Amino acid sequence: MAKRNIQKCSFCGRPADMSEVLIPSATETGTYICAECADQIHDLLASYRHETSSGVGHKNDKADNGINLKTVPTPKEIKEFLDKYVIGQDSAKRYLSVAVYNHYKRLSQPNEDDIDIEKSNIIMVGPTGTGKTLLAKTIARLLDVPFTIVDATVLTQAGYVGEDIESLLTRLLQVADYDVKRAEKGIVFIDEIDKIARKGDNPSITRDVSGEGVQQGLLKLLEGSIVNVPPQGGRKHPEQHMIPVDTKNILFICGGAFDGIERKIAQRLNTHTVGYSTGNGKKHINRENFLEYVAPQDLKSFGLIPEIIGRLPIVTHLDHLDREALRRVLTEPKNAITRQYEKLFKMDGVTLTFEPEALDKIVDIAVEYKLGARGLRGIVEEIMMDSMFEIPKSKIKKFNVTANYVNEKLSKLRPDMLNKE
Repeated sequence: MAKRNIQKCSFCGRPADMSEVLIPSATETGTYICAECADQIHDLLASYRHETSSGVGHKNDKADNGINLKTVPTPKEIKEFLDKYVIGQDSAKRYLSVAVYNHYKRLSQPNEDDIDIEKSNIIMVGPTGTGKTLLAKTIARLLDVPFTIVDATVLTQAGYVGEDIESLLTRLLQVADYDVKRAEKGIVFIDEIDKIARKGDNPSITRDVSGEGVQQGLLKLLEGSIVNVPPQGGRKHPEQHMIPVDTKNILFICGGAFDGIERKIAQRLNTHTVGYSTGNGKKHINRENFLEYVAPQDLKSFGLIPEIIGRLPIVTHLDHLDREALRRVLTEPKNAITRQYEKLFKMDGVTLTFEPEALDKIVDIAVEYKLGARGLRGIVEEIMMDSMFEIPKSKIKKFNVTANYVNEKLSKLRPDMLNKE
C-alpha cells in the first residue's frame, strides 16, 4: 500500500494541520515553508538589518525578544504576589522570585562582552501538601513567558513503555502555540522529581528504566542542548516529524517530597552522637525541621545522580505547615478553601459562613493526621458533602457551619476524628 503524501514544512518538519498555512515553493514541487518559519525569518532579517544599519546595533533595556526590564516585576514584587496565594514558605518564595527575575535578565543580557550569564535551575524539597505545585501555578499567573507543569512519574528511558524524556517540552510548545522561539525562553516545572531516584546504590543486572535512566536523559535538557521534540508527545517513532528545540534558555524548576530524606540529613548532621565528641554546633540544630539543612549530598544519598544535582545548583526547602499556618490557609489566600465554598453556595443564592471553632476543628484534624494543606480540602469536602447535596433544592438562604456540625459529619465516615475527652 502506497504511503499517503503528507504536506509538511521543509524547514522545521511541522505538518500542515499544525500550521496556520503552508506556503508552496514556486520552483520545487512538494516544497513548503510554514507561517511560523516565515515569521522567524522575518524577525531574523529585521534584526540583521537593524544591526547593519547602526554598526553594532543599539543596546538598551529592551532585549531582542521584546522583554523590557523596566516592566519586569522585581523579586520583592514577585514575592508579594505569591504571598497573596501561598501562606508561609518565605525561603522558597525568595529563591523562586530571584530565579525568575534572573531568568528575565538572562534573556535580556546584552552581547557587548564575553560574559554569558548561565541559568540557575532550582530544586525544591518539601513534604506533600506544603505548596510546591501551588507556588508553581501561582507564579505562572504573573509571567509573560511560556510556563508549564509536567510530571516526572510518566517518564521512562528511551525504548521502554512510557513517555520519552523529550515529551516534557511538548507541553511547553503547546503553551507557546508551537512558537519555537518563544518556547525556548520559557520555564518548566518538573513535579515529583523524587520519584525518578535510582532504586539503590548497588549495581543490578536489570535496567532502572524509570529511575536512573530518566535522570541520565534529563541531563541534556537541564544543561542546554538542541532536542528533537515530538509535537504530540508520547513515544517517538522513526517516521514521526520532530521539532528541534534549544533548551539553553529554558529555566527548569524541580519539586519533590523526598519522603524520608530527613533521616539522611540527620545522619549527615550526626545528631545522635554521644560522648565527648559532641560539638557545640550540634546544640543549635532544629530537630523539629531537618529540611532546613538540606544539602546536595543529601539528594545524592536519596538517589539523585551527581550529574543531575550539579545541573540543579539552587536547593531550597518548604517547611512543614504548623497549626497556625494551616489555619491561615483556610481563610487568608485569595483562593482560600472557605472562599471557594462560599462562592459555590453563593451561586445557589445561599450565604455560607464558618464559625471560628469549626475552622479550628478542621485544622486539628489536619494536624493530627499530618494531611498538610492539601488534606484540608478533603476534610472540608467530607463535611460539606451532605449540605451541597440537599441545599440547592431547599429554601435555605443562610447556612452556618459550627464545630458540632463538623463533628457530626465526620463521625459518620471517621469516628476516630471526634474530640477525645
